[in-house]
Amino acid sequence: MKNILKTLLVMSFLWSVPASAMDVMDVVKQANHVSYYKGNDGRAKVNMRIIDAQGRERVREFIILRRNDDDTDGKQKFYVYFNKPADVKKMVFMVVKNMDRGDDRWLYLPGLDLVKRIAASDERTSFVGSHFFYEDVSGRGILEDTHVMVEENDTYYIVESTPKDPQSVEFTSFRSWIHKATFLPIKTEYYDNQGQKIRSYTALKVEMIGGYPTVTAASMEDHQTGGKTLMNYSAVRYNVGLPDKIFSERYLRKAPRKYLR
Repeated sequence: MKNILKTLLVMSFLWSVPASAMDVMDVVKQANHVSYYKGNDGRAKVNMRIIDAQGRERVREFIILRRNDDDTDGKQKFYVYFNKPADVKKMVFMVVKNMDRGDDRWLYLPGLDLVKRIAASDERTSFVGSHFFYEDVSGRGILEDTHVMVEENDTYYIVESTPKDPQSVEFTSFRSWIHKATFLPIKTEYYDNQGQKIRSYTALKVEMIGGYPTVTAASMEDHQTGGKTLMNYSAVRYNVGLPDKIFSERYLRKAPRKYLR
């Protein structure tokens, strides 16, 4: 944690923001932007280590492609192509984020040559056996929650968010520590109705890539069942020029090799 704080301190000088107080929704919107909408598009190679409560480990490797439809932080598309291990090789997870309705999500299972639609009720379930949820990968709509600024210090805006539809999620609230200079959420903790922490996300490493502050290592820990998942990002690039056509059902079975190298 000390290392990331040193990095963020340096970025505070490079990435200055106005000193005036910010409205909580402005903070949340900016945090959502820098987390999911940097550049017109982007790609990254991801190494995922899934560690259970007994310390047993599984590794997955995949490529994430992401394209924004416009510059309003609205409709957006994700394409996730799995390389390792062998039992998930060529599997594809694709998301089309919609602002006027629920997101569309598909999972292609190459062993069965089957395209499966992921229901909205499955958004808060495990992403390919990890401690991250599907919604953690593509982002949660900021209008799905009510946000309150509970604390502000020299380094962070601390925001508490409460779901507007509590029956649709497993948590009662979550708190985000949003770095004031970069607006990156450095830590997020999810709580149940007893106030017990059930999951926690931590950004472990931040780098400046293509002019954008970027999380290149992160963890998600499950405090109920034990275990955690570590994600490391490499070969991160922005403004790649990804064509819209690759984010379609056709390319679930026919991977866009040019952009996966």
